[in-house]
Amino acid sequence: MKRFAGMMTVVVGMLLTTLLGVSLGAPVLAAQEWSQPWARERIDKSPRHSEWVTVKHDGRDVDTLIVYPESKEKRPVILVIHEIFGLSDWAQELADEVAAAGYIAVAPDLLSGMAPNGGRTKDFSTGVTEAVSKLNPDQVTGDLNAAADYALKLPASNGKLYVAGFCWGGGQTFRFATNRADLSAAFVFYGPPPAKDAMSRIKAPVYGFYAGNDARIDATIPDTITAMKAAGKTYDPVTYEGAGHGFMRAGEAPDATDANKKAREDSWIRWKTLLPQ
Repeated sequence: MKRFAGMMTVVVGMLLTTLLGVSLGAPVLAAQEWSQPWARERIDKSPRHSEWVTVKHDGRDVDTLIVYPESKEKRPVILVIHEIFGLSDWAQELADEVAAAGYIAVAPDLLSGMAPNGGRTKDFSTGVTEAVSKLNPDQVTGDLNAAADYALKLPASNGKLYVAGFCWGGGQTFRFATNRADLSAAFVFYGPPPAKDAMSRIKAPVYGFYAGNDARIDATIPDTITAMKAAGKTYDPVTYEGAGHGFMRAGEAPDATDANKKAREDSWIRWKTLLPQ
């Protein structure tokens, strides 16, 4: 009897462990898509003022993070377009870094209203990347335009607008440049180009930041150079050897490789140099 009871205890324990693993472990694992605790820690220590606003347009409510630089003068706006992982902890921390560089960072959560119960990125327990990849392009453009228009009307804004995006957001940045005539510059971090016939609409210079170990994206660069040149547009791509796709995030993660760290550091130097031009 004692042996049987002991076996039952083990079986019940294994079942409970499995059930708990499914009910608790899966969301934790899924949350890694948008949750970077090390980035959240840095945000919590930031001295800069940040706030969430709801930008309304065409029946949409877009939750948008705004981070202000510590400045006595009005400053330009940088519209930050998040990765395929949504407006993650890292994307929010990147916005804080943009503000630290002296710019008003405006980061719309393009998954606003798309999560269960009408939530945003943080309300997805799984499926964030799929949800981002299926966003309607016209909706994305509408959200970005609304966020940019809102930001330019801020009392602290000097009326100058830039856009920067990463991964999926890098591609959206390049595409946004075809739809927004008042951009001062577009900064594309390892994102694909827009359709060639749309490039003629670009008014601002486009600066590319690419990883050396990212053949999927790097394969698009030669044709993009040719197409942008034919359209009479400024396109200046730089590739950082040894770095992998997503190096701006991976380069500051606790397990960052030396190549990703260097690519991130060099990209920041270049970005900060280009912005005042």
